[in-house]
Amino acid sequence: MLNYIWAGLIVLSLVFGIAYDTRDLTNDTYRNGSPFEVGIVPNEGGDFSDRRTDVSVLVRAEEYRSFYNVSEAPDSSFAGVVIRTEQGLQLRFAQDVAVPEPWNTLRQETSSRDNDLRGRLVNFDASLERGAVEFAPVRFVKMHAIASAALSMAELAVELALSLIGVLALWMGLLQIAEKSGIINSLVRWTQPMLRPLFPDIPKGHPAMGMIVLNLTANMLGLGNAATPLGIKAMEELQTLNPEEETATDSMVMLLAMNTASVQLVPPVLLVALMGLQINQLIFAIIIVTTISLVVAIASAKLLGRMKRFRQSAPRAGMEG
Repeated sequence: MLNYIWAGLIVLSLVFGIAYDTRDLTNDTYRNGSPFEVGIVPNEGGDFSDRRTDVSVLVRAEEYRSFYNVSEAPDSSFAGVVIRTEQGLQLRFAQDVAVPEPWNTLRQETSSRDNDLRGRLVNFDASLERGAVEFAPVRFVKMHAIASAALSMAELAVELALSLIGVLALWMGLLQIAEKSGIINSLVRWTQPMLRPLFPDIPKGHPAMGMIVLNLTANMLGLGNAATPLGIKAMEELQTLNPEEETATDSMVMLLAMNTASVQLVPPVLLVALMGLQINQLIFAIIIVTTISLVVAIASAKLLGRMKRFRQSAPRAGMEG
């Protein structure tokens, strides 16, 4: 089901991107191929015969609004530079300067690395200190953004996966040591009195209880990736006690509810990888919220499990005395 949801979101984003880009092309939002007139005033001592000339770029607010059909206008003057190239004169605005839309989008699409708005200078008259700047054509902005986001998130996923290998390897190794040394059995004996009221259907000494303890422990330590295989193993062990293969038992429902709440005493590894030391600001909030969610999950599973409507499908309902 989750795959269908993701597929639907992807299709919806593509439809939105195509519709948005079609509107931009229809309205000619970025005025592709249409030069915009500006004033070009050289700084003191500047000479347009030089290969590079520092200038002030003068913009008329009303002309900008009318040209791009927008309500916002840029500042009246910007620092810039005129550069002579083999293709002609090029006008570059100063890096990181604040510009309104659609200039901001033009800058992101044409010069994202240097973050300087740039274009070809045409119809330039040095004596009048006037000219027009023609920016590179910009089309399919939203589709480019979707593609860039997909690639960047794929890169981030690989980086996170590599960063988690060490943590997961350490945790799984410790689990093997704990299992062979008997620590897991001791942990089950200590925690069984607390978990027994939540999982009354599990016989004493059944391996399902050990897997449940390890699954909940991994969740509390923020090792969600390590908790997943342990939770699956716990469900497999619980299935051996299930007389009806197609319906979950109360213990299965309780385990799923507790995993959904996922009480955390240590911040999740994924958040640590993303936020670093800044995660310390969220520790108490994480503990409070996940504790409340755990209480709500347990209470919901217990209360709903007692209702006649839900008891009718319980696999062990007919076995209860």
